[in-house]
This record gives sequence, C-alpha cells and structure tokens, in this order.
Amino acid sequence: MKLFYQTLLAAMSAGLLISSHAALAKQEPQTWHSTPVSANTVYQADPSIKLTLEQIMADPDWLGRSPQNPFWGADSNQVFYQQKRAGSELKDWYQRPLDAADNGMLVPLSQLHQIGSANVVYSADKQRQAWVFEGNIFVRKADGQIMQITRSNTGYTDPQFMRDNRLLYRQGWTFFTADLDTGLNSELISLKTAEQPKAPTVPKGYLAQEQHKLIDYVAKVQRHKVEQHQADVALRNANPAMAPAAVYFGKDQQIVDASVSPNADYLLVAVRKAKPRNDKDIMPNYITDSGDIAAQPVRWRVNDFKPEPQRLILVSLTDGTQYPLSYTSLPGYNEDVLAEVKAENAKAKGEKYKSSKVIRDIGLMTDWYWSQSAIRWHNNGEQVAVMLKAFDNKDRWIATVDFDKKALVPQHRLHDKAWINYAFNDFGWFNNSETLYFLSEESGYSHLYTKVLSARKAQKLTSGTFEVSNPILTTDDGYLYFKANVSHPGIYEVYRLNPATAVTEQLTNLGGMTDFTLAPDEQKLLLTHSTSLMPEDLYLMSAKPDAQVIRLTDTVSAEFKQLPLVAPQIVAVPSSHAAQPIFSKVYYPADYQQGEPRRAVIFNHGAGYLQNSDLGWSGYFREFLFHNLLAQQGYVVMDMDYRASKGYGRDWRTAIYRQMGTPEIEDLADGVNWLVTNANVDRERIGTYGGSYGGFMTFMALFKQPELFQAGAALRPVSDWAYYNHPYTSNILNTPDIDPIAYQRSSPIYFTQGLTKPLLINAPMVDDNVFFQDVVRLVQRLIEQEKQDFETAIYPVEPHSFRQPSSWLDEYRRIYKLFEQEL
Repeated sequence: MKLFYQTLLAAMSAGLLISSHAALAKQEPQTWHSTPVSANTVYQADPSIKLTLEQIMADPDWLGRSPQNPFWGADSNQVFYQQKRAGSELKDWYQRPLDAADNGMLVPLSQLHQIGSANVVYSADKQRQAWVFEGNIFVRKADGQIMQITRSNTGYTDPQFMRDNRLLYRQGWTFFTADLDTGLNSELISLKTAEQPKAPTVPKGYLAQEQHKLIDYVAKVQRHKVEQHQADVALRNANPAMAPAAVYFGKDQQIVDASVSPNADYLLVAVRKAKPRNDKDIMPNYITDSGDIAAQPVRWRVNDFKPEPQRLILVSLTDGTQYPLSYTSLPGYNEDVLAEVKAENAKAKGEKYKSSKVIRDIGLMTDWYWSQSAIRWHNNGEQVAVMLKAFDNKDRWIATVDFDKKALVPQHRLHDKAWINYAFNDFGWFNNSETLYFLSEESGYSHLYTKVLSARKAQKLTSGTFEVSNPILTTDDGYLYFKANVSHPGIYEVYRLNPATAVTEQLTNLGGMTDFTLAPDEQKLLLTHSTSLMPEDLYLMSAKPDAQVIRLTDTVSAEFKQLPLVAPQIVAVPSSHAAQPIFSKVYYPADYQQGEPRRAVIFNHGAGYLQNSDLGWSGYFREFLFHNLLAQQGYVVMDMDYRASKGYGRDWRTAIYRQMGTPEIEDLADGVNWLVTNANVDRERIGTYGGSYGGFMTFMALFKQPELFQAGAALRPVSDWAYYNHPYTSNILNTPDIDPIAYQRSSPIYFTQGLTKPLLINAPMVDDNVFFQDVVRLVQRLIEQEKQDFETAIYPVEPHSFRQPSSWLDEYRRIYKLFEQEL
C-alpha cells in the first residue's frame, strides 16, 4: 500500500493530475436527442470579473438550481426531478422525456400522484410498481393503469408486493393488504405496545371480593363482561371476515422496525423499552413570532443517553405466537470488547479492572446513508436476513433465521476495535438463489462480498485501495452495479461486476463525482455528475461499457458560467504519521511562485467523516467561491482531507479513535510545511478556519499547537464532546462513563489555556446539532483564564446550517477581516 501511494505522489508531483473536463471530452457522439458531453462543458469565463462577498453569500439561486431527487419513470423513457423554485424554498417536479431537447416540463399539480417516486417498489416480475404520494398508496398495473389504494389523511407507508397478488402497506404499526384483483383492503396484523387484554376478573382486595358476594347486581355485570369477552374471542376465531387479533409486546415498549414476509406467514420485529424524553434537553429560542422565549426540545447528549437493548421477535401471522430470537448464537455476543479501555481508565483512578464475560446490548443496524431496512426478506419469502450491531459499536453481524428452530443463524461477523462504520452497510439477497451480497470494510476498504447460506465463508468480489458503495443487483442476478473511486481517491465512477466471474467493467470515465440510478428496464443509467467547476446536472448512458454519455439538463446560470474561477488542484501531501498521503485541494493565485512569500489559509471541513478533496462539485460551494476570492487576492488556500475523512479506507477513518483532535492537527502541521516548501507561503502568515467539526479543529489547533497558525475562526464549533449526540460521539470516544480519558483528551475546553493567537468564534443560537451551550461554556472558561485574543459573534435566528444570506455575509465578512488584519 505504501508503494502505491509513493507512486501516486510521484505522478502528482510531476503534474500528472486528472482533468475532469478533459475526461468529459473523450465521450462518444450522442445518439439521444440531447446535449452530448464534450469539452464545450468548460464555460467561457470573463477574466475581468472580481468576486465579492456580497455575491458569494447571496441566495444561491444565482448559481443555478440543480436537479434534486431524480428518478426514472416506469417506462424507462423519461426521468423526473425536483428543482428549487426561484426565490423560494419550495420545490417543483419536472418531467424530462429522454428525447426532449430542453430541461423538461413542469409537472402539473393535478398529475403529481401519477409520476411515481424515487422509492418506488416493484413486483417480482417488474411489471407493476407501487409508491407513496402524500401519505397514500398508488399502484401502476402491468397495463399502465394507475390504481389508488388508499385515500386518507391518515398517512400510509412502505408498500410491498406479496407473492399472492396482494399489496402490503402500513399505517403506524398496523399492516394492511390490498387484493389487486378484487380491491379488498384487509388488516393483516396490528402491533401494539400495551399489555395483552385479559378476560375480566374480580378486582383483588377484601372490599371488592365481598362486594361481588353480597351485591347481586355487581356480580351480574361481572358475568356479562366475562360472557361478552368469551363471545368476542369465539367470533374472531370462527368468522373469517373478522380482522385478526392484535399482537401485544407489553407497555412502555417501542417498536424499532418490523417487516412482513412476502408469503404473509411471518413477521420479524425489533422492540425495545421506550425512553421518556429528558425535560432538561431544551434549547431557548429568543426570537419567535410571539415575542416570547420558546424552550425547544432537542436531542440527548451522549453523557445522558443510555441505549436500550432490542428484543428481536419472530411472530407467526397464522396464530400470533411470538418467538423471541436469542443473540447467543452470534460470535462474540458476550465478549468484553472494551476491556482494555476500561482497564486504562481504572488505572487512571488508581483502581484495577478485571475482564469478564458480559452481555452486550445488541439491536438492528442503522446506516446514515441507507434507504433500506436492516431486515431483508428473500423474494421467495422463505428466508430473511437481518443486520445487527452491538451498541458498543465494535461488531456488526448478518444473520438469517432458522424458522424450524426459531433461532438466529450467523452468516457474517465484522469486528472493528475502533468502531463499525455507519456507512458501507448495504446488503441484500440474490433474486434467484439463497445467496447474500453485502459491503464490508474487513479488508481495510469497503468492498463487495457474497455469502451462500450453506458456505462457511463469504467470497470477496472486489479488492484494492478504493471504496465501493451503492451496489444495485439486476433482476437476473447478472450484474451488480456500483460506484467506486478506483483510479483516484477523489474521482468516483460507475462500474458493474458479474458475480459469477467476478469480472468488473468500468462504465463511466467522466472524472469528478458521478452517481447513478439504474432504469427499470435495466438498460440505461441516469447519472448525476459534477466537477470542481460544474455543479450537478443529469446525464444519460446505456448500462454497458463504452457507451456514449449525453447531458439531459443544463441548470447552471449564465452568471455563474462567466466567473473566472480557479479549479483547485488535488495534491498528495506526504504524511509524517501515516503511510498514506493527505489528499488536499489547493487554490493557487496567479504567479504564486513569484515575489515575496504569500499568505495562506487552511480550511477544515466539517463532519469529520466527509470527503472534500474530491474532483466533484463541493457541498461547501460558498467556501469554494470564498477560496477563489482569496486566491484572486493573492492567498494560497488549502482544504485537507485530514485523517478521519471519508473515501480513504478504514484506517484513515479510525485514526481518531479515542484521540479526536490529535491526528487531524498533525495533518494540518504537514499541510503547513507543504505550503511553505511547495507554494511560496510565509510560515508566519497562515490562518485556519472551519465549521462544526472544522470549528472544533480550529480550537484544537490554536489551543494545542499555537505556533502553527497566526489566527483562526471557529464556526458553530464543538467544545466538549460529552455534550454532543450519542450516535456520532459514542462511535469514536465510547461513552463518558466508560472512557472519560478519551473525552478529556479530545475536548477543546480542556486545552483553552494554550490560546495565544487571535480567535474568532461564530455561534448560531438555535443550533440543534452543536448546541450554543458549547460556545457559552468555552467563552466563560476563556474569560476566567483572562484570555484577550478572542471575539465572539452570535447569530440569534440561525440553526447549524445558516439560512439567511445576511448571516452568511456577516460571518464571512468577519472571517475575511480576521485574515486581512492578522495575516
């Protein structure tokens, strides 16, 4: 692996950078009536235009309004997408036939229920589709006729075709079926979080017992209740027109997920104890429409959250019998995986920890990028797979169910000493065999695997120092389509793999970022593509190698196309602490190697686990334009995909385990050294800034390595990880009760004494992600330490991601002023 990156470093140093626009020019001529992809996509810029903060931070409509949420029409000859309405936050739906010559036409409101959905489901033969529109269920039959199954304000979800020509759907946790021949709607099963109703009995206690003995009227009423209950039970058991009895899981319980077999004979459900809200978890909102202060409820903090184990239960839909499925068959279910962590923390307290077997809390896997369930039935209805995860975040299992023994059968275990990723967990069944496919990071990168149920081990289908995502299987099991960054960590193309031969074929060669959706006829791909200089638009190609790519939409504004923007170059900064380089964007000013050493800024992206140094259009488009403004004014700007970032494998992701803010700042130091050596930058004139996780990094850099930067701006920053949410933080730092050492070494509030350089802190006050409390507590600590080199700006109406252009402008004016004054 190290040799691979050394070779890549040498190639990049020699200027062998991949040009996304050049790649676009290599595509074959068009065959559909649309715009061919060519070098003409590179816009003719006006070099006289100078960027301004007022323009950059204005309502982003001026850039153009890119297509959103695209999906295929049922006939595979048209696509639908949303587009933001000009000057509004509302979105409209557009229809784009493949043979049209423009961006398509607005779908009339009266026809919106007919177009389908991105989450449409298909029958096994692909002849029928079902979808949800405004909480109601619709079906398109094989002849194209649309049938409305429900018409209600109640709200229905999750349509699913059964094997007997019925359609399943649910409202809450009550499941219904619709017979597509007769139109009959029936309740299949209702799941209740309450105690099972029992036959009426005489209340306990002396007075009640004597009342029933002495007062004949009371005894008669009691007898009537018993008789009525017995009659109701008899009627339900004897009359097929009656809805089946509900299934009860006990009071104070919460249903996590439930899924019905396509054969309608079993249901698999996960249940846990309901957790009441903590009334202390509030956020004051000082600017409301009433003029009063509102106390808004917010999320749990990781310090307070205590996960509840989930019970996995198989329910017979024939008689309602519940079969609890034990986790004891899962390998490692009782391992003390945190023994070393507990021992280290015990030693710090002068205590000893003795490891022993534990009962780990286990439940359904949650993936932040999923649109699927953790419960996956085979289309034959005879097998079900479930993906499970330990709440200590160290294990993921895929298991099937033995219906005869009513037991889990482990199929695959993924163990990680740091944490199981909350991405790359896609899995499912082959359509024509009892074989599973899934993604796993066990090799160090996300790759595709298959597992035949009767086999002992899984088979790896892809390999290499790249990440595979979004696998889509064709109906005949002939191909798995997927996205991957094979040629370069920042270039994502579309591939397909033949599972029988394990042969992979590259389908796109566009450079930049390319996502895809396979058409219902499985012959075409709808692409969402962008480059560093070109926002997302829609493209089309046949679903085979060497096919031409054509452009379906052009939504970029004429104003944007005229801007003289600098495309950042992707450089591989050698790392002092890892075998891999640190891939980074660099914005160079004109003639940067000439004259005196330049000023520089390093931007720290948010989220931690996010990739920003790729060749696609950045979600940080305001920062991209701000960095171009700085480059126009002579700054060199760098964006680093520091350790913790996405796209570079498991080891890069988990380098921050129990030490957030240490590897990342080491990488920033390598970035500073690279800029000084390679970009004519003055070491004494470098600043840094970032938001959210990037704000946290700004704190840690200025507090722990104050010599590194001359100034920094921390936007919406985390100051104490014990106050952040549980799903994110417990992965990386475990929990404060188990691992206080990790929280203390990773939280900026413990290092504020190190501040010696100017610091700007920008904080939104109605931030329900990183609470305003984080900034308040850290500022108070700086005051108590008599620090003078900091300023704080507050934004009273803003959440974590600003919505008002005036707030964006104010924030970046302050950042720009800081760098102009201090660098």
